[in-house]
Amino acid sequence: LCLSCFFFSSRRRHTRCREVSWARRCVQETGINAEYMGIQAMTEKAPKEEKAPKAPKEEKAPKAEKAEKAPKGEKAPKTDKAEKVEEKEEEAKAEKFEYMGPKVKPEEQVFGICHIYATWNNTFIHVTDISGRETYARITGGMKVKSDREESSPYAAMQAAVDVAVKLRQVGINSLHIKLRGTGGAGTKSPGPGAQAALRALARNGLKIGRIEDVTPIPTDSTRMKGGRRGRRLQSVNPLSLPKLIYTCLLYTSPSPRDQRGSRMPSSA
Repeated sequence: LCLSCFFFSSRRRHTRCREVSWARRCVQETGINAEYMGIQAMTEKAPKEEKAPKAPKEEKAPKAEKAEKAPKGEKAPKTDKAEKVEEKEEEAKAEKFEYMGPKVKPEEQVFGICHIYATWNNTFIHVTDISGRETYARITGGMKVKSDREESSPYAAMQAAVDVAVKLRQVGINSLHIKLRGTGGAGTKSPGPGAQAALRALARNGLKIGRIEDVTPIPTDSTRMKGGRRGRRLQSVNPLSLPKLIYTCLLYTSPSPRDQRGSRMPSSA
């Protein structure tokens, strides 16, 4: 007998047998009616259930025939979705670019005046009409960069000129007269580093350039310039570096041996 049948004599003693083989051995040795003890279900194998016949496979619907490829010379016909996408893109472009200028022929030139004020601190690009009363666009280099030291750079001037060209295209201006200005007055008369970059960028963005005029204000006997009576001082010379300075001066002022050979004059004897 199994240990569970030996220690427990209740009616359900054989339910503690975990395996069917142990239950069979207990029934044979003790001669107890298996049906009475509820062992028959454990000893006899249940008949296999007959599997239901498989349903016949549904025939797959034939795939839609692919659209015939158009020959190389001809374009394939567009679907409705592609047409809708293209229409939306065109509408978006039309919304971004609104033409507000006069109705002119494509060959006709509509001039404006571009005032470029280039200093060593910033570059200003100001476009007006011929009279100068109406402003079309006004952008500076400082509006296109974040750091202060790059406001007068050629890159900032170029970016400002690109934005000016976009605004002028909306207004219908396709040609410009340039008025270039530096600081002038008591300051420097030469324009800053952004002047040339701005002028090149305007020309490269489809604007035709007319006259180029320098309008830097030049004084005729103006206020006293900085520097004082004795003028601008150079950096003072360190006394310890005087020997080196004297040596360099002598080195560059004394003639070389080759020059001495070439400058020899024949003796008059």
